[in-house]
Amino acid sequence: MQALRISLVQGATRWHDAPANRAYYGELVRRVAGQTDLVVLPETFLSGFSNDTRASAETMDGEGVAWMRALAQEVGAVLCGSLAIREGDTVYNRLIWARPDGSFAQYDKRHLFRMAGEHTRYGGGNERLIVELKGWRILPQVCYDLRFPVWLRNGRREEATGGMDYDLALFVANWPAPRRQPWRTLLRARAIENLSYVVGLNRVGVDGNDLPYAGDSAVLDPVGEPLVELGPQEQVVTVTIDPAPLLAHRERFPAWMDADRFSIDLG
Repeated sequence: MQALRISLVQGATRWHDAPANRAYYGELVRRVAGQTDLVVLPETFLSGFSNDTRASAETMDGEGVAWMRALAQEVGAVLCGSLAIREGDTVYNRLIWARPDGSFAQYDKRHLFRMAGEHTRYGGGNERLIVELKGWRILPQVCYDLRFPVWLRNGRREEATGGMDYDLALFVANWPAPRRQPWRTLLRARAIENLSYVVGLNRVGVDGNDLPYAGDSAVLDPVGEPLVELGPQEQVVTVTIDPAPLLAHRERFPAWMDADRFSIDLG
């Protein structure tokens, strides 16, 4: 594992205006070109968190995914964030992990936000994605997934591999300001219980449903201490995380070895 530079792009997503969002976020991302390894954008950053899927959904061959892949190549870093993606009759809240070599991976949000009716309009995923970057194993997730520790449980590997599935959990979100305390608290809990770094990237501003967002994007170390915490303003911040404190903490505090074994019912 090598030191990893992570850029948080905390922006005010334009409501249902993909061209404007591509221009807006493109300008923010280009600020860190050549200076970062991983650029993180918010959940549904091309549309805002909207259940009007007919208006906001694209296909995998659409402009959104093509734009992400091209921008990742341009800035020389992985670019990730989620989009509303249509496949046949189903729309997914899909995180795209676009690499600078043109390849990409994808993760469909597993837990759909019932309180906003997301579960009635979107399809849910049933597979976790773990990607590798500079020796780091990274678990990308989307917003409401943060509330479900069983799904996010680390430590399925055997002792010979260090006991851990992943080294960094990453959450992209549209998490409204009235619920900012759970956001902040759960990010810390996921870091502590999973002996991993955690990145949480939220948006700012007010969306088309008049919901305010307070940002509170953060990078947390494996004991839940913040390396950086952002306020409610548009910001682009790059943080470097070091593997040495993570590996040392896991060696002196191997709580994963006492974790309960269980299986997940994906039905």
